[in-house]
Formats: sequence, C-alpha cells, structure tokens
Amino acid sequence: MSLPNIPNITPIISLSRCKTIDLLLASVALEEIGLSHILNAEGEKLQSFLKTCPDSLDDFLQMNDSVNKTLRTIVKSQMLLNMKLDEVSSLNEDGYRCDCDCNSNEESEDYHCHHCRCKDF
Repeated sequence: MSLPNIPNITPIISLSRCKTIDLLLASVALEEIGLSHILNAEGEKLQSFLKTCPDSLDDFLQMNDSVNKTLRTIVKSQMLLNMKLDEVSSLNEDGYRCDCDCNSNEESEDYHCHHCRCKDF
C-alpha cells in the first residue's frame, strides 16, 4: 500500500485591509447572533420546564445549575468577543489611509470604506 499524495495547493487570496476588517467585524456579529440563539433556547427550555410543574426540588436545582453553566459559558464568550472587537478596532488607527480602491467598479459608486476613512482623503 502506498502513501497518500498531498496535492500542492497554494490558494491566492487577495483581500484589502478594509475588506479584511469588514470580514472580522462580520464574524463578531455572527458570533453574537449565535449566542443570542443559545440564550433564546435556554429561555424556551426554562419555560417548558416550568410548564411541566415538577414536584421535586432536585429537578429545580438541576435546571438552575444547567442554566447557570450555560450563562457562564456565554459570558466567557462575550468577554472573548469584546477582546476580538477591541483588536479589530485597533487595526484602524486614526489617519491610516486604506489600501483599498473605494472608486473601483466592483463596488457601488457610493461605497466608502467605513473603517479607514479613505473618503476623507
């Protein structure tokens, strides 16, 4: 039996600084949306639990522990997202001229990079 051959793949990715910052900000927003869905599911789970009217105090304590663990995990994720957002925000220092071409035909005529303030130059 022979060893597998790994193809030599060298993808060419060409993103401007502005588009990269936009993608990073979009990733933060999508993670926030994901966390909001988790919070909503926890709320629905809690409502469903309360509708069943469990008789045991242990059931209530287990549910409380489950919700607390999920909320702690979400708070940790929020802290990481906040740090990520701070890092992305610091990528664009005041006065930095963006390397993108805001007048390019691939975007609309009114397109201006919102992060690099290239419309001010």
